[in-house]
Amino acid sequence: MPPQKSQEELTALYHRNIDAVYRLCYVYLRNHADAEDAVQSVFLRYLQKRPEFHDMSHETAWLLLTAKNCCRDQLRTWWRRQRVDLDTLPEPTACTDAETRETLHILLSLPEKYRVPLYLHYIEGYPAKELSPLLGCRESTVRTRLQRGRSLMKRQLGGICDDTQHTGNAQSNRTTKRTDTMRHPGET
Repeated sequence: MPPQKSQEELTALYHRNIDAVYRLCYVYLRNHADAEDAVQSVFLRYLQKRPEFHDMSHETAWLLLTAKNCCRDQLRTWWRRQRVDLDTLPEPTACTDAETRETLHILLSLPEKYRVPLYLHYIEGYPAKELSPLLGCRESTVRTRLQRGRSLMKRQLGGICDDTQHTGNAQSNRTTKRTDTMRHPGET
């Protein structure tokens, strides 16, 4: 059995990862309340399993993979399929400028197979190579989904996005969270 972690270590782990886990849950579930429920489930699973991590990137990857699984479980429930979607009601948004709100709205309107890789690549800074095990598909599939997702967004944004960039050159830049635009992590 792994050694028990102190309250301070658990608090630090939570604060290091809460934002990334919440954002991924929101990308999957598209609802603040459901995303908060999924986040609670993720950290509850962590407390139940108490996995040992090699480093912080392994810790974050485990939590994001668990978040993905929790969200998919939630999306498959009978209750979720039977309820009326509340997306028609306006929700307060943290986005302040119109361009960011429009980009976020378009991202959330994409099919899941494009929405999640685009979010993880451009917002969280994961390169396609690291997304492959996270999403459970080949790296070439991730790259294809990123390219097709960019093309869909470009069409919906009226040609604003530049999709000539290759996703293989993306740098892992998880410390700089880009929530303002859909750019490669290394762009200025």
